[in-house]
Amino acid sequence: MPQIRLTTPLTDEVVEKLRIGQRVLLNGTLYTARDAAHKKMVELLDRGEELPIPIKGQVIYYVGPSPAKPGRVIGSAGPTTSGRMDPYAPRLIALGLKGMIGKGKRSPEVIKAMKQYKAVYFAAVGGAAALLARAIKSCRVVAYPELGPEAIHELVVEDFPVIVVNDVLGADLYEEGVKIYAGR
Repeated sequence: MPQIRLTTPLTDEVVEKLRIGQRVLLNGTLYTARDAAHKKMVELLDRGEELPIPIKGQVIYYVGPSPAKPGRVIGSAGPTTSGRMDPYAPRLIALGLKGMIGKGKRSPEVIKAMKQYKAVYFAAVGGAAALLARAIKSCRVVAYPELGPEAIHELVVEDFPVIVVNDVLGADLYEEGVKIYAGR
């Protein structure tokens, strides 16, 4: 499968064409959020309030970046385990979130929401945090600064490398990979 370049925000038409195993280079704006920020966002929605970031068409990267060293935009920025965001993700997907980046499997509820509302889950390579940080051209805190590294950051990225793990058809690269290596 050829590697493709995409620019955020993502549309239904773009997301519908993505398939598991496809290598993607993301460009544009990503937002960071981990479980504490997700919890705060869902609490805002429960109160009928606006989210602190635009969600429609956006991609959230599950990361808590380390502080930047002098002369750098950001410190290490490797993905965190996505399962901690699973209780909150379907709500954001229903509002138009089109992509999530992390590592590890997603729950059946998240996969169902991705199918229903046309969203995808990307994996970023764990253990390559410094390499991933090179694709990040700017970083600024946009919400919840009290959360420290778990605040919501706006990242501008160029050719940020990810792989499609779950697509709008409900396919799962982790499950398909096991089948291939098990000879099924």
